[in-house]
Amino acid sequence: MPNHKPDLVRAIGRWSLTALMVNIVIGGGIFGLPSTVAGVLGSQSPIAYLIAAAGIGIIAACVAEVASRFQQAGGPYLYTKTAFGRFLGLQTGWLLWLTRISAGAAVASVFIDYLAGFWPQAKGPATRFVILTVLIGGLAAANIRGVRMGTWVSNFFTVAKLLPLVILVVGGLLFVHVHGSPVPPVDESHPAGAWMNAVLLLIFAYGGFEAALIPAGEVKNAARDAPVALMAAWAIVTTVFFLVQVVVVRMLTNPAQTGRPLSAAAQVFGGSSMATIISMGALLSTFGYFAATMIATPRITFAFAEQGDFPRWFAAIHLRYQTPYISIVAFAVLLWALALMGTFRWNAALSSGSRLFVYGLTCAALPMLRKKFPGKEGFHLPGGMAFAALGVAFALVLVSRMGLLELVALALTTAISFLNWLAIRGNTPSPNS
Repeated sequence: MPNHKPDLVRAIGRWSLTALMVNIVIGGGIFGLPSTVAGVLGSQSPIAYLIAAAGIGIIAACVAEVASRFQQAGGPYLYTKTAFGRFLGLQTGWLLWLTRISAGAAVASVFIDYLAGFWPQAKGPATRFVILTVLIGGLAAANIRGVRMGTWVSNFFTVAKLLPLVILVVGGLLFVHVHGSPVPPVDESHPAGAWMNAVLLLIFAYGGFEAALIPAGEVKNAARDAPVALMAAWAIVTTVFFLVQVVVVRMLTNPAQTGRPLSAAAQVFGGSSMATIISMGALLSTFGYFAATMIATPRITFAFAEQGDFPRWFAAIHLRYQTPYISIVAFAVLLWALALMGTFRWNAALSSGSRLFVYGLTCAALPMLRKKFPGKEGFHLPGGMAFAALGVAFALVLVSRMGLLELVALALTTAISFLNWLAIRGNTPSPNS
């Protein structure tokens, strides 16, 4: 009987890809960051969301063209490897892996914090251990059983998490329209450094769309669907984030003093029942984020191995379920460990910093890919060279605001990546190298 190597299943359509992006981006950040950003910019903080959205929009436009060239798993790792070669490809891939693991660990902290509002014992070490083990282990098992199952879970939680946010926005804006704002806007000014710090914080909230492109090998038509999904997800997320921040600063006198700003804002116009609904929404949002990231992130190490840059067994596909089960298990274990050890602030800062390098390298790949493979893109970005330059500049400006500890962690990651490159550089490179 001939041996048959199983292939990945192309089960992710255009709108499932859009939902996957929205699900990853709207994770835990929007339920915690409004307090922090309001503490930096006060009533003007909604403007920071628009500035961050403009920068992310430039980067997403570059990613749309670059992604339209590829049908394989890997996302930014594969883009930069094809554009610049193995060394920078591995650097990007390791930073992307760090971004996704640290982001997931940060969201795990948000999940525990909101769960503790209903069940205070959730913050106890033993209980936290059990909760995170069941949460991450259960979602890993669901995704091993098939990408269709994982996609259905992601789609469900995308809708489930958007509903409480829509209720918050509509209820808050109606309250302001009928009764006036409990907190009228204040005319205030802030230094440029404060604005840059706020936008850097918001990179954590807006980041993640690129992760949905990692499993391109399971997207029905990545060249056609990726650009549409990127722009649709960007528009949805920007609208939701901006309006949520408007409600928060118009409802709360001092939003920086609460760790649950959305629930506190809902309490003002809807009482305790509305605050409970929003807290439940936060739990759904973070759970949905885990469902989405469990689809996307394991495909990084799968792509590493598929491209010959990692041990081949990371590219193993389950004979029955046709999923990269070893890569899924490896990601789940690392996520579980970092979630148990780290804090929200540390993991969020690390995730924001590492993804800025990934974004900058992906934007820089656009002109290089045009030069190496002219006319091969499925989507051609008008003014793409200018967009690429602006995207790299945006990333570099924000990198200048990073702290020393985050830079040290990034340096260690790049050092590990360098060792990885030394170990495989003598191997036969893939066709994309």
